[in-house]
Amino acid sequence: MHEALVAQKEPYAVDVIAGKKYAWCACGRSAKQPFCDGSHRVTDLMPIVFTAETSETVYLCGCKQTSSRPFCDGSHAAL
Repeated sequence: MHEALVAQKEPYAVDVIAGKKYAWCACGRSAKQPFCDGSHRVTDLMPIVFTAETSETVYLCGCKQTSSRPFCDGSHAAL
């Protein structure tokens, strides 16, 4: 089993659009952080696909250690 890489030790502030699907990078290898670019293919990790419920700014996890995937829960503070 592969471990996720820490992309950055803080969340990504992202403006999402209601009804649009997003694929959050769970492996930490994507060059298009915080979104998936397919780099996970060399791992057994998969992106988290979600649909934005409202148009707003959300904070997506950058350390990949969150327990509320894909959203930041402050886990980066312990790194």
